[in-house]
Amino acid sequence: MMTKKERVLAAFQGKPVDRVPVCVWKHVPSELWDDDDAFAKCQLDYYKATDVDFMKLSGDKYFGWPDPVLDNIQSADELYNMKVLPKDHPWIRSFVERTKKVVAALEGDCYTFMLIYVPVSYLRLQTSYPIMERLIRENPDAMKYALDVITESLKFLIDGLIDEAGVDGCFYSVQDAEVTRFTEEEYLNWLKPSEMKLLDYMKTKSDMNIIHFCAWEGIPNRLSVWEDYHAPVISWSRYIDIYDIGEMRKWTGGATLWGGFDNRAGTLLYTGTKEDIEAEVKNILDQAGTTGFILGADCSIHPECPDEHVRWMVDAVKNL
Repeated sequence: MMTKKERVLAAFQGKPVDRVPVCVWKHVPSELWDDDDAFAKCQLDYYKATDVDFMKLSGDKYFGWPDPVLDNIQSADELYNMKVLPKDHPWIRSFVERTKKVVAALEGDCYTFMLIYVPVSYLRLQTSYPIMERLIRENPDAMKYALDVITESLKFLIDGLIDEAGVDGCFYSVQDAEVTRFTEEEYLNWLKPSEMKLLDYMKTKSDMNIIHFCAWEGIPNRLSVWEDYHAPVISWSRYIDIYDIGEMRKWTGGATLWGGFDNRAGTLLYTGTKEDIEAEVKNILDQAGTTGFILGADCSIHPECPDEHVRWMVDAVKNL
């Protein structure tokens, strides 16, 4: 029998495994965000309760970008006042120190991957979709400047997460490519340069990175803008973008795929019986095979999903 690390490494490399790895993730309740010990315990408790094969760690609290320029911003020209965060900035240091506690609590039992958003998402999470879109259309060059500033700052964060906290790689959540938001030309010109710059840097820090094609709003993505976003593992929204697992495998050029279940509230993972979930696990793996696949969900699961249901997924794979 493989250890969790042996199994996950083999899956990342597209090699045979003793069984398909399983990982489903969720966010940490907001009332725990300011208590590092409680935050770490929450993730450790989830790991123990579900027995997932690795942990996609939560960056809760550190989503919006901490630059005062973005507070009540009125004009896109103000973006030129943004500056790169130094590596000892409190936002970076507190993020790294909290993550260090989470990784230490896991005691090396599994690989860990930290959520990193594309640069524009940090700006959007600090402001809003309407403000982000207004600013980028008002002055694309100012926005590109701001995204470069965020990218350079995120490099310091990634250094700390990997070199100090002991995270094994990045879970790079690429977003904002919904078909209703930007044209392909706009996305390629305005957003892609900073995203690729950050992805290239991740690759210098670890060869175990994951790209997550996020479709959390339920709107299909313009996947063509991401066709050359490569990583050993691709997590995708099966129930929004490409349902057929074989088709997705071809689209990614053979990367290991991570997914299978619908993550949205009210779906089978939330409401199904143990037998229902076992049957769906078998159905998914009949389509995906056992090599180059990690069983999971489209995106993060909601708090109302019982940990026991994730454990049923893990046990079902073990019993196949």
